[in-house]
Amino acid sequence: MRRSVVALLSLALFVAMAMASTPARAAGRLVAVFSLSGSQGKFVVSNPGTAAVNGWSIVFTLPSGVTASSPQNATISQNGTEVTLNPAFYIKNLAAGKNTEPYSPTFTLSSAVQPVTCTISGAACDGSGAPPPPPAAVSAVYQVSGTSASYVISNNQTTALSGWSVVFTLPAGVTASNAANGSIAQSGNTVTLSPAYYNTTIAAGGSTDPYSPTFTVSQSGAKPTSCRVNDVNCDGSADAPPGAPGNLRAAAVTTKAVTLAWDAAVPGSLPITSYDVYNGATLAASVDGTATSATVAGLTPNTSYTFTVKAKDRKGNPSAASAPVTVKTNNPADDTIPPSVPAGLHSTGVTSSTVALAWTASTDNKGVANYDVLVNGQVATTVIGTTATVTGLSPSTQYSFTVVARDLYDNVSAASTAVTATTGDIVQNGYARVGYFVQWGIYGRQYFVNNLVTTGNAAKLTHLNYAFANIDPQNLTCLQGVTKGTTANPEDPSQGDGAGDADADYARPMSAAQSVDGQADTGWEPLRGNFNQLKKLKAKYPNLKVLISIGGWTYSKYFSDVAATDASRKKFVASCIDTYIKGNLPAYSSAGGPGSAAGIFDGIDIDWEWPGSDGHPGNHVSANDKANLALLLAEFRKELDDLTKSTGSERYELTAFTPADPAKISAGWDLPNTAKSLDIFNIQGYDFHGAGSDNSWEPNRTGHAGNLYADPNDPYSFHFSVENAVNAYLQGGVNPRKLTIGLAYYGRGWQNVADGGKLGVWQAANGAAPGQFAEEAGTRGYSNLIASVPNCTIHHDTVAVATFCFTGDNGQWWSFDDTWSIAQKTAWLKSKGLLGAMIWEMSGDTGTLTTALDTGLKP
Repeated sequence: MRRSVVALLSLALFVAMAMASTPARAAGRLVAVFSLSGSQGKFVVSNPGTAAVNGWSIVFTLPSGVTASSPQNATISQNGTEVTLNPAFYIKNLAAGKNTEPYSPTFTLSSAVQPVTCTISGAACDGSGAPPPPPAAVSAVYQVSGTSASYVISNNQTTALSGWSVVFTLPAGVTASNAANGSIAQSGNTVTLSPAYYNTTIAAGGSTDPYSPTFTVSQSGAKPTSCRVNDVNCDGSADAPPGAPGNLRAAAVTTKAVTLAWDAAVPGSLPITSYDVYNGATLAASVDGTATSATVAGLTPNTSYTFTVKAKDRKGNPSAASAPVTVKTNNPADDTIPPSVPAGLHSTGVTSSTVALAWTASTDNKGVANYDVLVNGQVATTVIGTTATVTGLSPSTQYSFTVVARDLYDNVSAASTAVTATTGDIVQNGYARVGYFVQWGIYGRQYFVNNLVTTGNAAKLTHLNYAFANIDPQNLTCLQGVTKGTTANPEDPSQGDGAGDADADYARPMSAAQSVDGQADTGWEPLRGNFNQLKKLKAKYPNLKVLISIGGWTYSKYFSDVAATDASRKKFVASCIDTYIKGNLPAYSSAGGPGSAAGIFDGIDIDWEWPGSDGHPGNHVSANDKANLALLLAEFRKELDDLTKSTGSERYELTAFTPADPAKISAGWDLPNTAKSLDIFNIQGYDFHGAGSDNSWEPNRTGHAGNLYADPNDPYSFHFSVENAVNAYLQGGVNPRKLTIGLAYYGRGWQNVADGGKLGVWQAANGAAPGQFAEEAGTRGYSNLIASVPNCTIHHDTVAVATFCFTGDNGQWWSFDDTWSIAQKTAWLKSKGLLGAMIWEMSGDTGTLTTALDTGLKP
C-alpha cells in the first residue's frame, strides 16, 4: 500500500526521535546464536550488558559452494564464502538485557549447514575472545544485491550529525545512477553521494534507515574499491599510512651536499603528496609526492651524516622511516678541477606553464654530481641527469635558460650557452572567450546559469567568471556566508561593506526549469544556488574553466589593505583559496560546509578597481598599491601552484580585469612583474563614455562607449579606444597572447540628444536615458535595447569602429556592441595576435552576439 509523503515524513521523525532517545555509547558485547531449521538459518542477537548498544552487523563464512538468500529482518550480501548481514533499522538498537526476538534475522541456505566462522561487530559471536572495537563516530555500510545498492550511514556520536556525504570509488567502467533518498554525481570512477533533505541530519545514535540512499550500479554485485564518509574511512578504520620508501641511497655526494634517491612508497588510504628527508632527527628537505629524489645542501665537508625519508599523504599521515643510509661528504682538497661546460642545451617541449630541457653530459676527472638549471639567471631546479622540466612558469612568456655542472667536490663549470623558450598559451591553438556571469542576474534579469545552455552560449566560451566575491572589512579575508545588500546610494563610501549574497551563491534552491540538468533542488542539499548550477555546467562542458571574480566596482574598497603587507597578503590569499578552490564554504541556511564547493572553481580573477587611483567613493588607496598589487598576484600564483603540487590537480588559473585608461595603468600596474603571475589580462574595452545611473559621469554629452579606434572628432582631451588601451600593455612588455579585449553586451544611453548634423555623436544631452531597470538609468542589455527602444535606428561609425542607435533629434542615443562591431574587433585582435575577447556580461545576449564572437574567432 502506498503511503503519503506526510505519513513517510512522520514515520521518519518518529524513528529519529526514538533513536535520539536511545543513549549512544561505545559498542558493548553482543552475542549472536545461530540455529538451523531445515534450510532456514536464524541469528538471535542478545545484549547481556547494562547499557544499550547502537548498531551491529554479523559477518559469517559458509562452506564452499553454499549460498545465503531471501533474508528477513535484515539485508545480506555474499562475496565467495563470506556473508555480511546488516539488521533492519527496527532491530539495529538493542536495549540492555534484550534480544532481537521476535524479529531476529532469518535467511535461506542452499544447503543445511552451520557457519564455519562468525563475528558480530568484529568480535566472536559466542562472546569469547577480544571485545569488539569501538564504533566509528560516523560510518557508512554498503549493501548490494544484483544491481541494487545502498549505503546506510550511522551516527554513533552523542550529538546529532548535521550534514554528511559519501565519496566512493567504483571499479573501472561501473557507473551509479537512479538515486533515491539522496543524489549522486560521478566523475570517472569516483562517486559522490549526498543526502536528501530529510536524512541530512542524523540523530545521536541514529542512522539513515529506513530512508537510506539507494542507487543502481551498472554491474551486478559491483562493490566500491574505496569509501570515505565525511573524509574518514566508511568502516571507521584509521587511515592506513603510506608504506615506507625503499632502497634509500646516495645518488651523488659533494663536499657540501648529498643527493638522495629512493623507490616510491606504496600509498595507504590516501594519495602520497610529499616526502620528508631527515638528517638524523632534523627535517632537512621536503619534495613533491611525485619526486623520488632530493638534495640536502649546506653540509660540512668531510663529515658523516645519516639520512632517512618518510612519505606523507594528503592528511599529513607519515609512513615509517626508510632504512637509514650513512654518507660522508667529500674533502674539497682532493679535487679542484671543474667539470666541462654542458653543451647542446635545447628545449624539448613546452606547455603553458612548463619548459622541458635537455643537454649533453659534462665530463669531470672525479665525476659529475648534478646540474643546476637556471631561469633568467636564478636556479630553478637541480637534477642528476641531463634532462629537466622547469615548472611554475607563466603562459605566453619567454624565458632564458642556462645549465651549470657541479662535480663531486663542488667545483662548478661555467654556464652553458643560453637558450630561450616561450611557454605555450593558456588557450592552445585558438582564442579565449571569457564571459562574466553576474551573481544578481537571477533576480530582475531572471538570467540563470541554465540560460547559458539554452542560448547556446556556454558551448562557445572558454572561461566563465562569476562576479563578484567581496572582502571582509574586519578580517581582511575573502567574504562568504552572508546575505547583506549594498546601500541604495551608489556614492555611499560604505556601500559594499560586508555585503554579499550567500543565498544566490549556494543556498537558493533552483527549480527544474532553472537547473542545468533539469533536476530541481530540494532545498536541503549542502550546495544549491548558482554554485551548484556552475558545478552542473562544468559537468556538461568539461573544458569550460570557471573562475571566481573578487572585487568589482563596489567591492574593491579593501584591496589596498589586503595587499599592504606580506602577512596580510598571505592571510587574504590563503582565505580565498580555502573558500573557493578548496570549497570550504561557511555554513549558511543548511548549506555550505567543508569541501561543499570543491571542484567548482578553476582559478581566481582579480577585479581591483583601481590600484593607486580613484574608483568607487571611499576606496582605500595607497601610493604603494602598484608594488603591492604585483606582490599580491605573486602570492596568489605561488599558493595556487603549491596547491597543485600538493594535490596533483591541474594548474589553477589567475586572471585580472585591467583598466583601459593609460593613467590608471601607470598608477597601479607594474606590467612586467604582474605579467609573471597573470595568465590573462582582461582589458576593459567599454565604458569609455556614459551618463551614469545617477548622472554623475558625463550626462551632458554623448560619446562612444567602446570604439576600437580613436575618433578624431572626440572633443575630450584624451581619446579613449580599444587600440590605445591594448597598445599600453604591449608597450609595457606584455605578451599579446595574454591580452583579451572587453566587449559590451549592453548599451550606454543618453536622452534629449540633439542631432547636431552628426546623428547625435558627441552632441549635447540631458542625462541618462531610461534604463532596462529603474535603478540602472542609462544602461540596457543588448537584447533588451534592440527590442525595447522604439525607432532606434542603428548606425556604424566605420572610422572609430563603433555602433550606435539614434531615435532622432531630441531623442535617445545609445552606444553598444553589435554583430558588426564584434566582427571588426575580432578581425583586429586576430591581426594583433591577441588571446581573445572578454564579455561583460552574459545576461545581455540571447545568443546573437556570442555566435558572432565565436564566428569571428574561428581560425
